Amino acid sequence: MGLAFPNPSRSFDEVRNAVRFIGHDGMFEVPFFIEADALSVRGSPVPSEAEYLSAFDAARGSIQDVAREAYSHGRRTSYTLTSADFR
Repeated sequence: MGLAFPNPSRSFDEVRNAVRFIGHDGMFEVPFFIEADALSVRGSPVPSEAEYLSAFDAARGSIQDVAREAYSHGRRTSYTLTSADFR
């Protein structure tokens, strides 16, 4: 079974300064984080939580593709995606 993202929920984690979202591999839940710096938020010197979540929503497809690629390189307890993962 491959990694899927059936639940579109996401949240902003202030401690990690990242958006948290969940993937599923069968019955296993796989937590992902994408650092705020990896999300392109334009027009705001200090983006708000809502702006980060909107940027995540706008790029959801490519973020999930990168998450699948990261997951394919080995199983971990969680994954953090950075701007380097999107180059």
